Amino acid sequence: MSGDKKYEPMNCEIHDGYELACIRKAIHEVTWLEEGQTVSAKLRFLDIECTQGAEYLIAEKLNTKPVITEKLNTEKSQHKTFKIRLDMITSTLPY
Repeated sequence: MSGDKKYEPMNCEIHDGYELACIRKAIHEVTWLEEGQTVSAKLRFLDIECTQGAEYLIAEKLNTKPVITEKLNTEKSQHKTFKIRLDMITSTLPY
């Protein structure tokens, strides 16, 4: 996720923006660093989690392609969940 880099706490105003986005279940384009690579995805914000002295955004990426389940012959959306350390996010919220 974030390697061995020490966690840098967020500015309170920015942190509040993430919390508000989670409350609203907002969908935003997010860019972050992961294992030396820049990753970008449109995510639905779900929660902020504090673990091992760092804070993480819990968000999901909605699959735009429906999956057909053969048994029920119905469409089912698939979600990929991300746990992103806040200080690894390089994009800004739109508010």
